[in-house]
Amino acid sequence: MNPKRFDLLVFDWDGTIVDSAGHITASIQAACADLALPVPSGAAARHVIGLGMRDAMAYLLPQLEEERHREVADRYRYHFLAGDEAIETFPMVDEGIPLLEGQGFMLAVATGKSRVGLDRALGKLPFGSRFIATRCGDEGFPKPHPDMLIHLMEVTGVEPSRALMIGDTSHDLELAANAGVNSLAVSYGAHPLEILLQHQSLGCVGSFAELLEWLEENA
Repeated sequence: MNPKRFDLLVFDWDGTIVDSAGHITASIQAACADLALPVPSGAAARHVIGLGMRDAMAYLLPQLEEERHREVADRYRYHFLAGDEAIETFPMVDEGIPLLEGQGFMLAVATGKSRVGLDRALGKLPFGSRFIATRCGDEGFPKPHPDMLIHLMEVTGVEPSRALMIGDTSHDLELAANAGVNSLAVSYGAHPLEILLQHQSLGCVGSFAELLEWLEENA
């Protein structure tokens, strides 16, 4: 077996590990409708998945006063939690995460979710304890600022050249670039393939099964 190229695999969560992009999009739209605000298109709502609140609101509702951002967030949380139990992992994730750990990779998560939200999600899944470190959007600077990856590399003692960021949005790929880390895009989540291909990454895979194959051959 060839020596591993990477020691640390950092996964985005929504749209990469769990199939939640559609539900997040609908929850954003419902929150805006509740507050009689302009309802964003599906494409616009999907674009902001993974961003921090300030950046998401600036993109979706640039005219909205900042003091009303919390209203939108509260209504979004209401709708998201109403359908949270129906969110499932993508095919091969449940088997794949333990497999990667068994192959000697350290596994981590960098997500725009809140700490409470990620802990709730991890607690529902049989492989939740496999991640050695996690970093959430409310614990530092949000994507695409490099803070999340810098923190995870410091915690695990991994150099940038030995880490790989895996995600479904341009925000994940920009996060990796800003941190000096290689990235791998997945096209089955929030952002369309044509957007992902505009960014520098080592490749783009269309399913978690393909991701496992890519890692077997290249990581």
